[in-house]
Amino acid sequence: QVQLVESGGGLVQPGGSLRLSCAASGSIFIINSMGWYRQAPGKERELVAVISRLGGTRYADSVKGRFTLSRDNGKNTVYLQMNSLKPEDTAVYYCKVVAGMHDNWGQGTQVTVSS
Repeated sequence: QVQLVESGGGLVQPGGSLRLSCAASGSIFIINSMGWYRQAPGKERELVAVISRLGGTRYADSVKGRFTLSRDNGKNTVYLQMNSLKPEDTAVYYCKVVAGMHDNWGQGTQVTVSS
């Protein structure tokens, strides 16, 4: 079983920055991908960014140029640096780790962008 610990959410003003972290532990053999999704009230969960085992990244169009995803393989940790935040980035952000054939989700961390 894989455990995910997320941190870094909070309240920030428009134009500000936040950094999310997600650390995976437990029965990890091969992590295929790590990434972040988000869900705003009344909306479906959507992909924010994902990084593969080999380091390839994919971003939602809405965050390209503002968010940067990175991964520390030695620590089984993924980071999401979010800059130039906008009110429409407000959502609960969920970490997702694909280990072997299984999807593992974090508990979610709230990000609120408001003045």
